[in-house]
Amino acid sequence: AQEGQDFELRQPQDKVSVTVGETFTLTCTMSGPSPPGPLKWLKGWGSENETIYDQTGTFPRVTRAVVGSNTDFSIHVGDFRPEDAGTYYCVKFRKSLLGGEVFRRGGGTVVSLYEPTVVASMVATAVVLCFLLLGLLVALWVYRRKRRGKTESQCLARPGQGTFLPIPLRCCAGTRSNEILDAETSHRPSQQSGREDNDIHYADLQPLPTALRHGRNPGTACSEYASIRVAAK
Repeated sequence: AQEGQDFELRQPQDKVSVTVGETFTLTCTMSGPSPPGPLKWLKGWGSENETIYDQTGTFPRVTRAVVGSNTDFSIHVGDFRPEDAGTYYCVKFRKSLLGGEVFRRGGGTVVSLYEPTVVASMVATAVVLCFLLLGLLVALWVYRRKRRGKTESQCLARPGQGTFLPIPLRCCAGTRSNEILDAETSHRPSQQSGREDNDIHYADLQPLPTALRHGRNPGTACSEYASIRVAAK
């Protein structure tokens, strides 16, 4: 009972991933007084377990990590093969009338095949998806820029350095005047003489202010405001 309380077996590794042909290490240490009996490494547990290493047998692919140690029973297993995958247990046996019984065993270390090709393909897929997403965002940005530029070019296209020339409008019949009091009258198109001239007013169309123009969403219809010139009475 005293031996059972003070004895401790530690198998710290939960999982180990190994590539084909690689050497892997299984760690197991003991402390405290232990009863007579061997220590073994077993693959699997139950009736189908396989002895990987014990202190008396010969195992070509297995070597002790610390040769001759009575506390460190870690081992190196060389030339890993796919069939080596499984769960390995460090087990301390105690001699009995039946030949030997389990005294302590570790929690087990799961050894699995590491497949770098699968990991590499996953990384490559993630990189490709990132580039596709980036390309989509760039294409969307370019499309919006082109659409905005096309809309603004249509709105800003003006004769005479970006401003409208005075456009004659026929309106306000009945309003009469001897002359148009405006400095731009010299640029007006020549009109037919007669009573009809006195009934013609005109509007000077101007582009929207820059701040308002840039604040519009792409696709918004062009618009201007009109400065109406009326004849003096």
